[in-house]
Order: sequence, then structure tokens, then C-alpha cells
Amino acid sequence: MNVIKYQKSLKLILFLSIFALVSAYFIQYVLGHQPCNLCLFERLPYLSSIIIILSCFYFKKFEKISLILLSLIFFFATILSFYHFGIEQGFIKESLVCNLSVGDNFINPEELLKSLKEKPTSCKDVTFRLFGLSLATINIFVSLIVSVITLKLFLDYEKNK
Repeated sequence: MNVIKYQKSLKLILFLSIFALVSAYFIQYVLGHQPCNLCLFERLPYLSSIIIILSCFYFKKFEKISLILLSLIFFFATILSFYHFGIEQGFIKESLVCNLSVGDNFINPEELLKSLKEKPTSCKDVTFRLFGLSLATINIFVSLIVSVITLKLFLDYEKNK
């Protein structure tokens, strides 16, 4: 691996992260599919990877740390997506994470009625599919692949510098 391959890999991951976030917001705001709480949490690794990669391009001496951070972030993103997939398939019960918006501290009856009309999206309900797969399922594969790529870049870093 040379510097060009390293730069291309980071640019590819940066593009993938931006594409994933833009797609998620497009599905939410343009197509009108409401995300559940886990879907919202699954966006965080992509946002953090954008910040890390851009800072990596600016601060060259933290490249190795950035690679291990990216690998860990996407490894945990894989676990989070697999957890979400398990809830969708009924293998795992919904947890409090899925019901964060439900509260009992209403100030007046109007707010209570408004909250009852706005049914929160359950983590087990799949509101959008692509090629027959839920976005959580697709995210398992994407996160795992990016995690392996960044781990490989980290392990090969010393050999090629």
C-alpha cells in the first residue's frame, strides 16, 4: 500500500459516509419515512467518520490514530446495526433506546393529545426497504466492510511509510 492507495481509501470512505447521510436524510425528509431512534443512532458513525477523515487530511501526523478510531467506530456500528436487525426480526426485544421519545411529563392536555397523534416509529417496524433489505441490514454489511478496510489500512500503515 502506498500513500495514493491510502488517500483513495480514505476518500472512498468519506464519500460513502456522505452518501449514507444524504441518503438517510433524503429518505426521511423527501420520501417521508420516519426513522426510529436506532436509525438515528446509526447515523452517528458516518457523521463522526466525516469529521475524523477531514481532520486526518488536515493533521497528517494523526493518521494512524484516525485509522484505528475509524475501525473501532465502524465495528461498533456493525454491532449496533446487528442489534437493530435482531429487533426487526424479533430475535431481540425492543429496549428503552427504542422508546426514548415517550415521556410522561406533559404540561397540559393539548401536548398529551399532540403526542398521542404523533405515533413514534418502532424499532421493529421497517418503513423503507432497498432491494428487499432493511437499511439496518444494509448497514451491517457496509459498516463491517469499512471496519475491515480501515483495520487493514491500520495494520499495513507501518509497512508502507
